[in-house]
Amino acid sequence: MTPVHFAFSSAFILGLTGLAFHRTHLLSALLCLEGMMLSLFIALSLWTLQLDSTNFSASPMLLLAFSACEASAGLALLVATSRTHGTDRLQSLNLLQC
Repeated sequence: MTPVHFAFSSAFILGLTGLAFHRTHLLSALLCLEGMMLSLFIALSLWTLQLDSTNFSASPMLLLAFSACEASAGLALLVATSRTHGTDRLQSLNLLQC
């Protein structure tokens, strides 16, 4: 495994562990998701450049578009949650009250 692959793999794993273990605020979960998507985007871009193929050249841009949609939906949920509950703490959310 090259150092570049190790760096992006460890960035993805760190984002995943942050998402799994640090679940106090919705904003921190969204930041971990964005870190994971950023590492996936850079890794996919480098993989496309290493293959030197035009078949996969649209894949990083497609992933970036889905990442932007995911970020906007997450921020909309964050604003809606903070308006209705007054906080973005995940412990205060109860699905039975919806």
